[in-house]
Amino acid sequence: MRRRTGRLRTAAAAALFALGAMVLAPPPTAAATTGPNDADDYCQGQCADILPPGASGNATLVEILGNKLFGTHPEHTTDQLAPYGALASGYQTLTDDTLTQFFNDASFGVPKDQIAKVTAPRDDVTITRDKKTGVPHIKGTTRYGTEFGAGYAAGQDRLWLMDLFRHIGRGELTSFAGGALANQGLEQQFWPQAPYTEADLQAQVENIRDTNGPRGKQAMDDAQAYVDGINAYREQSKNGRYFPGEYVLTGHVDAVTNAGEIKPFQLTDLIALASVVGGLFGNGGGGEVPAALALLSAQQKYGVEQGTKVWESFRERNDPEAAKTLHDGSSFPYAVKPAKAKGTALPDRGSVTPEPLVFDRQGAAAAKSKTLPQDPVKAPEKYRALEGMFKDGVLPKGSFDPTQHRGMSNALLVSGKHTAGGHPVAVFGPQTGYFAPQLLMLQEIQGPGISARGASFAGVGMYVQLGRGQDYAWSATSAGQDITDTYAVELCNADGSAPAKDATSYRYRGACVPMEKLAHTNAWQPTIADPTAAGSYRMQVLRTNYGIVTHRATIDGKPVAYTAQRSTYRHEADSIIGFQMLNDPSYVRDAATFQQAAQHIGYAFNWFYADSRDIAYYNSGLNPVRNPDVDPALPVKADPAYEWRGYDPKTNTTDYTPPAQHPQSVNQDYYISWNNKQAKDYDSAGFGNGSVHRANLLDDRVRALTRGGGVTRAALTRAMSEAAVTDLRGEDVLPALLRVLRSKPVTDPKLNTAVQQLEAWRKDGAQRRETTAGSHSYAHSDAVRLMDAWWPRLIEGVFAPGLGDDLYRALGANLAIDESPSAGHGPTGAHAGSAFQYGWWSYADKDLRAVLGDKVEGPLAGKYCGNGDLSACRDTLLATLQQANGKTAEQVYPGDDTCKAGDQWCADAIVQRAVGGLTHAAISWQNRPTYQQVVEFPSHR
Repeated sequence: MRRRTGRLRTAAAAALFALGAMVLAPPPTAAATTGPNDADDYCQGQCADILPPGASGNATLVEILGNKLFGTHPEHTTDQLAPYGALASGYQTLTDDTLTQFFNDASFGVPKDQIAKVTAPRDDVTITRDKKTGVPHIKGTTRYGTEFGAGYAAGQDRLWLMDLFRHIGRGELTSFAGGALANQGLEQQFWPQAPYTEADLQAQVENIRDTNGPRGKQAMDDAQAYVDGINAYREQSKNGRYFPGEYVLTGHVDAVTNAGEIKPFQLTDLIALASVVGGLFGNGGGGEVPAALALLSAQQKYGVEQGTKVWESFRERNDPEAAKTLHDGSSFPYAVKPAKAKGTALPDRGSVTPEPLVFDRQGAAAAKSKTLPQDPVKAPEKYRALEGMFKDGVLPKGSFDPTQHRGMSNALLVSGKHTAGGHPVAVFGPQTGYFAPQLLMLQEIQGPGISARGASFAGVGMYVQLGRGQDYAWSATSAGQDITDTYAVELCNADGSAPAKDATSYRYRGACVPMEKLAHTNAWQPTIADPTAAGSYRMQVLRTNYGIVTHRATIDGKPVAYTAQRSTYRHEADSIIGFQMLNDPSYVRDAATFQQAAQHIGYAFNWFYADSRDIAYYNSGLNPVRNPDVDPALPVKADPAYEWRGYDPKTNTTDYTPPAQHPQSVNQDYYISWNNKQAKDYDSAGFGNGSVHRANLLDDRVRALTRGGGVTRAALTRAMSEAAVTDLRGEDVLPALLRVLRSKPVTDPKLNTAVQQLEAWRKDGAQRRETTAGSHSYAHSDAVRLMDAWWPRLIEGVFAPGLGDDLYRALGANLAIDESPSAGHGPTGAHAGSAFQYGWWSYADKDLRAVLGDKVEGPLAGKYCGNGDLSACRDTLLATLQQANGKTAEQVYPGDDTCKAGDQWCADAIVQRAVGGLTHAAISWQNRPTYQQVVEFPSHR
């Protein structure tokens, strides 16, 4: 496969079209029958869901070429995208009767007249797909057959995606899919988070089976049946030549001869897949090294005492003004700041260096070495967007960044006391980004001990992970509480000589022991999809009993290594037990048993539940028990006195906080969550939980609905949708900005016009919404442009002079200045939908209110805008507004591979990021879950 790209593509296309129907052999089918029995469906047509772009995610090479050449799409690959996108402009007139225009009917089973196809991969299971969406409804008469069917359906819908992710989890993406920069970047982001050997992966499989009793054995039996189903489809599709065309484009299968291999799946692949999912959405904590650098910078500027106060005020670790999921005053102390911390391990100033990851670059890898990130802990560089057929890799710019994606997803639940029907109403789902095909897949599973419909991450879909059971529904948001700590291990040499900073041995409980070296080499050859010249490089991490080495430094002149110790490390798939329980109708029968099931999930998630009687909440996670004198927000000395209580490095187990100490509740008047603070005294492991948070967009609206009473499914969906198109800065910070600006008349005509535009936008709701559906233009477009241009300038103008450049940059390394929808530089990258999670909105709000003389609870340690003088603050705001007002739309929205410069709507628009050969049209921006449910159960078992 070393010929020129054009010749390769031409040859492949010619061969494909010559083959014609030979590549389209059908899978086994069964006679059409009625769908699964819906006698146990207690939702009575009042459950709905949606997951764009479509249920199907596989495409043959012919279908991929048709998409590239003619814009066609295979059946059910894009049919959920339009109704999902339409809600951004259609929510205002939404009623319960019109919900089905924007959501799927999530009832169990398929009505007989809606059955499109029934596949029978075994005698004991059928996969029924409906005409409208093509969602697989798996019904088995045996447990093995049921799970086999789930795996087979996963192969039908996500075979290529699952293959990608098992290789990402192993750090083998470039060897599998080519050496493009984006592919190299992804494996360099993920593999250091979970650098497992095959023995490590197998040990996790055995641990689940051996330490969880009958449920553990059942889980691994289910997983094996699931893998068997994937492999059955893999083999049949290969032999029948209807396998995903990406295997041809990446050189694994020859389009003409069908020679080549799609490697079988195995149980350890599921652990590798789970490590990627857990790292993206279920992790929390870490980041103590950049936090320490910011603290040192503050102490350098202000002195130790005052500098610490300044740092603490920006850390906002228990801010009294923060939006909380539990708003009833409940306190759940965890990871709290001790009165007098012990064991804190701050580095010497200027001594910190990141641990190198990449070595021995050869060929194309050597030529590209300057553009790739070297630090697995800091936010890595973003990569160029996908062009053509995987020209720059299988995953594009901004697809993933596990160091920044500490959260996502939202939930809105209202108690039956405040609803029109007298039953709880819930609108909730995970905000997992937008991909084609989607990382999640929809399915219904019905079989012995399993009864659920909803979404599962492709490749680990033995059970529904977010969805509904017979008479209840559940969902989750990323919680991000601190389950990862940073330790400073003292370096040493075995011969007793003085160690250098790059020494590879460390002191552990009195002995000098070697670090474990984990290395992985990736090599690639040119393919049709990626004609990049051949290359290779080696990744290496060092593992200690305190976790993976991330940085080197000195403390009081002595060399140390900083390590990241994560409680879920070596336990990536243990949460399978909790998901098994959530799918088991004999286990979950009410709010209490739901909470008990969630207790078996080790990932850091907020779990929400609704049935016909109750709403409930539980925060899950393997929360380690720490020495109460340790400050978990900063690095800690690697000393037995400061270790996690009961820690065993051989198994990476420890003592965990008991379930009663996790935030939880039943039947609060309402719950909201958008990755905000869970409860009073519960630290969410990072900067940014202050007076203004995107959760306020939900909290304000749901509180008002609850007070008014008579809440309906449509009303709660409208509240979510309005928040989804609202600019957080415009709703919650702009009022204070305008008060400062209008503290005196604005005499400059151009600036006065700009202020008037901002005032009109705020009065009209501060939304980023099309004037009419499909117009691709915003009402108040000038005000939106002004805010986008002004915000980074005003933040720098307000804070940089007082903080100084070093501290300003150090704090910015811990919390991004801005994450507007069009901010391609933000943690989620461009066209990602999710916005306003990371930003200095709270800092600006607190500072401006302090300057205005308002009461501020939990204020910053100083006044920064105008050094506290209202007139000088106003001058700063006017000067930065004038700078912003001089920027053209082309300058504010410079364009990219999707958009022309100056196209405001397109700069915000959501793009389904291709992780395969199919691409889709952009849709209007809306900040909402990717998979979403709207439920109201009128009855119960």
